Amino acid sequence: MPFQIIRNDITKVKADAIVNTANPEVAIGAGVDSAIYKAAGEEKLLAAREKIGRLEPGEVGITPAFNLDAKCIIHASGPWWDGGDHGEEDLLKACYDKSLELAYKHKCKSIAFPLLATGTYGFPQKLGIEIAVDSFTRFLEEHEMEIFLVVFGQKSVKISGELGEEVRSYIDDDYVTETLDEEYRLERPRERRYEDAIECAPMMSSLSVAGAAPSNKRRLFASKKAESLDDALKSMYTDSFEKHLQQLINKKGLKNSEVYAAANISKQYFSKLIKGQVKPSKEKVLALAVGLKLNMDEAVDFLRLAGYALSPVSQTDVIVEYFIRHEDYNVMKIDIVLFDYGLDPLSNG
Repeated sequence: MPFQIIRNDITKVKADAIVNTANPEVAIGAGVDSAIYKAAGEEKLLAAREKIGRLEPGEVGITPAFNLDAKCIIHASGPWWDGGDHGEEDLLKACYDKSLELAYKHKCKSIAFPLLATGTYGFPQKLGIEIAVDSFTRFLEEHEMEIFLVVFGQKSVKISGELGEEVRSYIDDDYVTETLDEEYRLERPRERRYEDAIECAPMMSSLSVAGAAPSNKRRLFASKKAESLDDALKSMYTDSFEKHLQQLINKKGLKNSEVYAAANISKQYFSKLIKGQVKPSKEKVLALAVGLKLNMDEAVDFLRLAGYALSPVSQTDVIVEYFIRHEDYNVMKIDIVLFDYGLDPLSNG
């Protein structure tokens, strides 16, 4: 997969380029900056950093990696957040874009980033993630490189910020009540409580539904009714999955590179898929549905064509549904939220 989010100490990540949250001045800062200097060798790295000089916000420089297991260190000077009216977004975008371009220029095949500027510099996490993901996606449409987003800290540390909270509120008590009621109502007596249904759905047990009233939201998961055999046969696709995939790409007016970059699928895998040489997993089909910018009806049909169906008691499926319904079509962002939930990313499938 071109993009991965991992929990590790960035100084221990094996990548050709390690991105450092650089102090604008020639000095050792705190956090990631301090850790990288210590691991690489403070005196040697500081001497190399002096040759670059001051780095204004949005600028980057490159030095050898010295004692790190990497070819080089890219020093990115991130912007301080000052309300958002002073060009902070453009400056952070420049940090990511220039770091990627510099790594490509130096023939790096992999690069590891921390989440720039969202710590001490106060950049909002949701906005910081969107800028990072947009830069990664645009770069991967034209280039091949492994990109790692490295999170350092306890498993309880969440990086999706407001985005994760928005998804969490989407998977609310009403939704769990409604979908579980639909899932189990034909199998259980009417008098059984919703709490009983929860025991049969361990994937959702961490979400409290006590006292929740049924929601008025109409979900696609529960709206599909049983079809007659004739109806099912009439609605069957006669084309192969790969042919239908290419037809959808053409119909949507997309380029292949746009689809596999947004789906976080490698160019090599995508090429095999289009040629019918591999059978995609459910996770890959979900990723392609996002990369194709399908609506929910289209996504359900697309999965059915590949032999899969969405499940109302799968947190992964519901999170993907959130992004599709909000027309937020990027698997990297979905993988970041899945990471915060402790779920496997779509790109692992």
